[in-house]
Amino acid sequence: KVTGVQTCALPIYWRPPWVAMALIYWCMALPHRVGVAFGWGLGLLLDVLVGTLLGQHALALSIVAYLVNRFHLQIRVFAPWQQAVCVFVLIELYHVVVLWVHGMKGFPVPAIATWSVAASAMLLWPWVFVLMRDLRRRYDVT
Repeated sequence: KVTGVQTCALPIYWRPPWVAMALIYWCMALPHRVGVAFGWGLGLLLDVLVGTLLGQHALALSIVAYLVNRFHLQIRVFAPWQQAVCVFVLIELYHVVVLWVHGMKGFPVPAIATWSVAASAMLLWPWVFVLMRDLRRRYDVT
């Protein structure tokens, strides 16, 4: 045990999945460029960087990318709080797939981990959306 070193003030179960949130935004904003293959590749890269089972995040992110691409026209016109609810559902699906694979490997899954990640993503979504939209407009990404 290392004393005096604090890695993060936020417990791991409340950390939002930034990669999945960014993928949701870009699938919504540029569905003709960012899709299932991009989600799969991003998931494989995340698997390699984090050191999880190869394909675990790839499967979850490709499912999320498919659903966002399928319903991007509806999600784009929602009010920010409605988009946040959609993000909650998508992140919950993403996290359930990741935890399902994690559980199949024989590791226990805490009960709080099933909803807290999606709740934190839902609470942060309006600010993430505005920030990414402003970045997209500033750098003229089309």
